[in-house]
Amino acid sequence: MPKYKSAKESQVSITELMLPAHSNFSGKVHGGHILNLMDQIAFACASKHSQQYCVTASVNKVDFLNPIEVGELVTLKASINYTGNTSMVVGVRVESENITTGKIKHCNSSYFTMVAKDASGKNVVIPGLIIENEQGIRRFTRSMHRKEEAIKRSAKFRASKYKVKEHLELLKSENVEVKYKK
Repeated sequence: MPKYKSAKESQVSITELMLPAHSNFSGKVHGGHILNLMDQIAFACASKHSQQYCVTASVNKVDFLNPIEVGELVTLKASINYTGNTSMVVGVRVESENITTGKIKHCNSSYFTMVAKDASGKNVVIPGLIIENEQGIRRFTRSMHRKEEAIKRSAKFRASKYKVKEHLELLKSENVEVKYKK
């Protein structure tokens, strides 16, 4: 296995027609179906990069930007944005296309952290990423920043260190009734 691989070597895209079976009660494509497709393409991209089966460790920020209609073509594109020792961040972009008008909508972008595993379920060291352009540098450093922020957020709200009194004031402007008494 090579020590480093370019993002282009692992990029994957799929296009699928959205059928009535994919719709929710409002007649739009169900978000859960799109998330399933996103997880599948993230798996394919990460597995292609690592040459191992991969598991989803986390998904960062899923925003549904535009609804997807039954009868539209949905294209998902995945690329490696960041590599650690055994994990990688896969950027996934979702677009829909109206077949009759040709109009394309950006529907979702998300970031999946995937971990390479061997046959016994142990983490496997993966190839690093060859960064070839400014966009690659931006994506890699953005993923580094997200990772740092997630660590800080987890530490800040760890139950053993959390101080309720420091946060009670924040709740006064929210749609919540606090019945907490100490």
